[in-house]
Amino acid sequence: MFRSMMPIPTTVRDALAAAGRRLAVAGVDSPGLSARLLLGEVLGLDDLGLVLAAHRELSDPEVAAFHALLDRRAAGEPAAYILGRREFYGLDFAVTPATLVPRPESEHLIEEALTHFSDTETELRFADLGTGSGCLAVSFAVHRPGAVGVAVDRSAMALMTARQNARTHGVAGRVLFAQCDFGALCVQDASVDLVLANPPYVSASEHETLSREVRDYEPRTALVPSEGGGGSGLEALVSLLPESRRVLKVGGLLACEIGWEQGQRGLELVRATRLQGGRRFESSRIIQDLAGRDRVLVAVAGCE
Repeated sequence: MFRSMMPIPTTVRDALAAAGRRLAVAGVDSPGLSARLLLGEVLGLDDLGLVLAAHRELSDPEVAAFHALLDRRAAGEPAAYILGRREFYGLDFAVTPATLVPRPESEHLIEEALTHFSDTETELRFADLGTGSGCLAVSFAVHRPGAVGVAVDRSAMALMTARQNARTHGVAGRVLFAQCDFGALCVQDASVDLVLANPPYVSASEHETLSREVRDYEPRTALVPSEGGGGSGLEALVSLLPESRRVLKVGGLLACEIGWEQGQRGLELVRATRLQGGRRFESSRIIQDLAGRDRVLVAVAGCE
């Protein structure tokens, strides 16, 4: 435990330095950032506030509260779960252990959707598959006031959090949340302009190699496909593609997050998707993240 190894000095500056060292020893990624987030939570201060309060002494209750949060973070619990929130595309989202922690890489999905659909368009209809915290559906609805959509997830607990986030950001009246599998959507044929998706895409073997804060704390069912035991990580995409094409209008857009080694195989699966009547995707491409890794599969729905 933190307090048995290193008493926290009483000033903000010294407390942050000691906490950063402790978290680094514990193997926490970005230990300084975690220390600032947790102490900021205790004191109700942002980064600038912590700088300005560098020489302020901590009270005994503040020290105790900081200890408790640091112990959790040192054990590997993600800071987002400790704080109960995470920023995504400029908005704060509630998160719980029933939802994945929203990641910056997923913002590429929103960027692609917003580029494709202008803010002057009305009567946009979209579906968000595997909504989790609702960060994709809510972010798109906030930035496109003319959009209405449905967001689905297998987890009832995740949907509770997603509904909370929709209420917080004022879009609850435009996003319907439903518990169902994205391989069997409760959406009519050719009824949506956009499908956003962040399906499970981590293989079962890869899951064992993930960092402890992902492997031990984030929901496995949101990371590893249940179909086929998650042998390849692509099982969910195989189910998702035909359903996405079924519900998309001609010219509609699919933006789907994928694993960093799945780009080429994802494109092959898109090109092989053909429904009864000849409905297919007419074009597809891969968007890379800031690290230069394949991250988003984009496809446009065609006709026969």
